[in-house]
Amino acid sequence: MAEILIKNVAKRFGTYQALQDINLTISDQEFMVLLGASGCGKSTLLRIIAGLETATEGEVWIGGRRIDHLAPKDRGISMVFQNYAVFPHLTVFENIGFGLRMQKLPQADVERRVARTAELMQIGELLKRYSGELSGGQRQRVAVARALAMEPDVILMDEPLSNLDALLRLEMRAELKGVLAESSTTAIYVTHDQVEAMSLADRISVMHEGRIAQAATPVEVYRNPAERFIASFIGNPPMNFIDATPAGDGKWTVAGQVFDGPATEKGKLEFAIRPEDVRGAEQGLSLNVRVVEPLGAHLLVTGAVDGHLFRAVLDSDLVVNRGDVLTLAPLPDRVRWFDPDTTLAVN
Repeated sequence: MAEILIKNVAKRFGTYQALQDINLTISDQEFMVLLGASGCGKSTLLRIIAGLETATEGEVWIGGRRIDHLAPKDRGISMVFQNYAVFPHLTVFENIGFGLRMQKLPQADVERRVARTAELMQIGELLKRYSGELSGGQRQRVAVARALAMEPDVILMDEPLSNLDALLRLEMRAELKGVLAESSTTAIYVTHDQVEAMSLADRISVMHEGRIAQAATPVEVYRNPAERFIASFIGNPPMNFIDATPAGDGKWTVAGQVFDGPATEKGKLEFAIRPEDVRGAEQGLSLNVRVVEPLGAHLLVTGAVDGHLFRAVLDSDLVVNRGDVLTLAPLPDRVRWFDPDTTLAVN
């Protein structure tokens, strides 16, 4: 069992608070992604779990054992970094087996583990080659295989695919998710790429300004963001926001249209809808079109609704031109509401 408990972890660098009161439970064999913009604290948290940074406050437990006082080598973890970190003077076999040899395992065990992980990462035919003879994608496979060969309780990955081109990233994402499921390893993966996070994670922890803003499944984070920041960060393009004023009896006026909304005493809210969750209609929000971007399967239309920037994802068969006025109806069950004072979702 490799359940991870992060209890009240904080990290300060001088007067700068990098992490504040992080509490997170990661289940055994779960694939958890730490997602956020640069500077949000996700890599700092990963390094604290790895033992490469020391928490100012708090505890880290793995498999029922407190490990934050242990050296990295004693924590039962392996780590894959952003750069490939493979040894150019060693063969693929020697790279994958490097950590095993440092543990002085019998040669038969080394060969067994190297063969197994090389097969998982589909690089079995490369074992006799040197890393300088490999492509970037192959070197990254070697780095992941080396981490898996240690048969760790936990594998930590710090943006391991960011140096690959778009096609290789797509290929490696699919392979990585399957390999980790087969290896029954608990994984924590750091990225700023929301597509990577959505496609890989069992759960996503969205980090913002040194705290976890929401930890939930990818669908939950996408459909029911807990904060305005999450709604604006997740999704490409992100959610649209329009000011809303109360119209009485749980109804709200948005750009001249009345919508059912939360029953609250607040004097104002923000109405939010994703660009793909609107449809053409006879009555609805009036979008003044400024830009039309054909993107193959759909059109991305950008304009203004009541002076607010608004984007809509529409069928590519529609004929839309700059200067047009479109009437769009939001799907009622996809509308979300946010308190502009607290930025929290309002149900």
